[in-house]
Amino acid sequence: MESYIIILLCLAAFAAGFIDAIVGGGGLIQTPMGLILLPNLSVSTVIGTLKIPAFSGTAVAAFQYLKNVVIQWRLLIIMMCLAVPSAFLGSTILTLVSNDFMKPLLLIVLSLLFIYTYVKKNFGQHVAKDHSPVTQIMYAVGISIIIGFYDGFIGPGTGSFLVVAFIALLGFDFLHASANAKMVNLATNFGSICLFMIKGKIIWTIAIPMAICNGIGGWAGAKLAINKGNGFIRIFFLVVVIGTLIRFAYDVFYK
Repeated sequence: MESYIIILLCLAAFAAGFIDAIVGGGGLIQTPMGLILLPNLSVSTVIGTLKIPAFSGTAVAAFQYLKNVVIQWRLLIIMMCLAVPSAFLGSTILTLVSNDFMKPLLLIVLSLLFIYTYVKKNFGQHVAKDHSPVTQIMYAVGISIIIGFYDGFIGPGTGSFLVVAFIALLGFDFLHASANAKMVNLATNFGSICLFMIKGKIIWTIAIPMAICNGIGGWAGAKLAINKGNGFIRIFFLVVVIGTLIRFAYDVFYK
């Protein structure tokens, strides 16, 4: 493989790790670049290979958040344990059927999400939810299963959907939502990686250098998000949602 392809993939991995660490959505950069630069590989092999740098960047970002942001471990352990098999199931189904039928629906959902976040200026500020412990766990279970499956089956925008879920359903602010979302996203990536390893879909000579670059990007992005706080993350979130909208609009209307 030509060295310039690896270099371009590593640059994409760094950018993806940086964006993903702040508010999710790194797959919007990394996945299209992988599919463009590796046209001779099957889609499942490309996606499987890219899960390794995605995991690396998320792990580094999560570690940075752990040192600076309060994490609700009781809730997260439940969510992470459920996210792994959910993502594994989603990736398994992806190897059997196409996910194109979901793209129009996601385009509508993301459009509504962007409008709501833009109009509601206090969205992403901490709002205490008067949930009983049982209700909170029920929400956590639903988030883990649905978004975990989504990450394994479709992928792009998973981090953003997790952030929204933590804000809208559990009352977190943007910073704490991003931090906790990283831990769940780490579990969904792990679940998908297990499936792709079993299927032999990972090319390690590509995955390892990309993982290093994604990790560096994740470190830088997390540092910036922690220093800048909620206002910065909210703006970044809106930009990423726009990027996700463009990606799905292209898939729906031009493919």
